[in-house]
Amino acid sequence: MTIKDEIKKVRDNVYEIPGTYNKKMRASGRFYIADEFFDDLEEGAVEQIVNIACLPGVQRYSIGLPDIHFGYGFPIGGVAAFSMRNGIVSPGGVGFDINCGVRLIKSNLTIDDIEDHIDELTEKLFENIPSGVGSKGKIRLEEGEIDKVLDYGAEWAVENGYGWPEDLEVLEENGRMLDADSSIVSDKAKKRGIPQLGSLGSGNHFLEVQEVEEIFDEEVAKVFGLEKGMIVVMVHSGSRGCGHQVCSDYLRIMDKAYKKYKIQLDDRQLACAPLDSKEAQNYIQAMAAAANYAWANRQMMTHWIRESFEDVLGKSAKDMEMGIVYDVAHNIVKMENHKVYNRQEDLLVHRKGATRAFGPGREEVPEKYRAVGQPVLIPGTMGTASYVLHGTETAMEETFGSTAHGAGRVLSRSKAKKDYDADEITSDMASKGIRIKATSKHVIEEEAPGAYKDVDSVVRVSDSTGIAKLVAKLRPLAVCKG
Repeated sequence: MTIKDEIKKVRDNVYEIPGTYNKKMRASGRFYIADEFFDDLEEGAVEQIVNIACLPGVQRYSIGLPDIHFGYGFPIGGVAAFSMRNGIVSPGGVGFDINCGVRLIKSNLTIDDIEDHIDELTEKLFENIPSGVGSKGKIRLEEGEIDKVLDYGAEWAVENGYGWPEDLEVLEENGRMLDADSSIVSDKAKKRGIPQLGSLGSGNHFLEVQEVEEIFDEEVAKVFGLEKGMIVVMVHSGSRGCGHQVCSDYLRIMDKAYKKYKIQLDDRQLACAPLDSKEAQNYIQAMAAAANYAWANRQMMTHWIRESFEDVLGKSAKDMEMGIVYDVAHNIVKMENHKVYNRQEDLLVHRKGATRAFGPGREEVPEKYRAVGQPVLIPGTMGTASYVLHGTETAMEETFGSTAHGAGRVLSRSKAKKDYDADEITSDMASKGIRIKATSKHVIEEEAPGAYKDVDSVVRVSDSTGIAKLVAKLRPLAVCKG
């Protein structure tokens, strides 16, 4: 008998492992996964969900989302919320790429406006937005200016000419977490972040020119400003080496802290500290600073994307109406208020490979979207569709306002390089009308669509279970990869 044999079906595409499975569990485990892919659910990821359910102060469920796969401590596609009174914070519940997230920029352009310029546009975007392992940004910060980036996030970027003031209105947290404190971010993290500010990075990070191919909900699409045939740009990137170092720094601190506070762990990768401890508060403030770095980073890339379109098409970004639809984080921890067993509770919500999906009426949602819920951005893999959904009341009731964040890997990077050929992938994408520009052939092989789960299935589960509802499908036209 395996751990998966203990999982019971609750309803279509929803499963649960009861809190009675393990006497240490303080909550049940809940999985949102396509029925037809249940057999593919990794036992290691299930064990991680159980281990999280044993942590102090965990509330209701430890949650695995449709794109769940094994990760460091928490699975990727994992959510857990902890009481502010007796809970913990764990860097493993956020991950190394703090505030890895997605931004969507719309326009009034159609395919007819860009089809004769798509190759030039792809080249210009690849040239203007630095990408790749260890890639460096195009600017040089003055001494001490990294602290302002960490403390003020996208506000710093806009104040320094990277974007428009109205951009901030449609960023999660308005692009700045107020509890950030640059003074507790290590010099090593700052040194890693300084040269990389304004760069895309490598791995699954990307920049895509896309076309709105299908509208599923006309009413919500209108609120979001999306129309069929519209050209949009999606950016997927995070906090680069800065966030990675913040995570590394605090994993070492938490490895001592959980022993100091006598917290019992079945997995050392869940190293954590009580929320009222200095270690926990310092991590939360440093994590917020790294999140601010990521918002500044995406804001700067937005500025250069607009400039690239201006250079190639000879129109101003304002005339092309290149406003931001939304920007969501999917590796983050935040204090939020949720209903738990008919009581409103302040909770610390960990989302790792999970997108916030707040429903209608929440004050955290930009005012112009509040009646329908926040935009949810779920990117596909290289060469496959991406999706826009909206948050729901069901998500608020069941998943602490969370849903999936993408397709989720099924092959390691080394296995993908063995199984796939870059030239074949490029040729196949070209046959579908998709341009690709990458720093190397190895990147193309590592990011082959076949190395990931089927994103169509992931969003169908989110939609069918009600934890986010479909609004629009986006078809890739050009991809820039690091």
